[in-house]
Amino acid sequence: MFTVQQYSTDRNKAYDLLCKQLQALLEGETNATANLANASALLNQFLDRVNWVGFYSFEEESNQLVLGPFQGLPACVRIPLGKGVCGTSAEKRETLVVKDVHEFPGHIACDAASQSEIVVPLVKNGKLVGVLDIDSPEKERFDEVDRENLEKFSAILLQYI
Repeated sequence: MFTVQQYSTDRNKAYDLLCKQLQALLEGETNATANLANASALLNQFLDRVNWVGFYSFEEESNQLVLGPFQGLPACVRIPLGKGVCGTSAEKRETLVVKDVHEFPGHIACDAASQSEIVVPLVKNGKLVGVLDIDSPEKERFDEVDRENLEKFSAILLQYI
């Protein structure tokens, strides 16, 4: 296993290796819960300066995101679409990079230590499946390199959920 710190001069290369590890880890497994659990563990191991990594699944009947596999402190179980960073990302179906969560209107504070956040919507065959949510105890932790590469990571994952 490697971490992004080992590749600080070329973070894209580190993310490429991460995506290859994900592909190898999920190859042949069809259980979505198992694959989401392993993906969250892999990201938690790989990323530095994060305090929560996990997934929320979209529940169509309630129009809410429901907590799925994650690494970190206990979290909010249900998030309505359009609420907080996760709900807004899911509703807009676009990745949100929030440099300071305290400046995000309607931020839902599940972990008081979180200062910044990135949320990637998971959309498969035009349908919202859920979101990948990653929090950091540092402001401005996530940037465009993270956004681009976590979207690639999510695209691979979507093949297995």
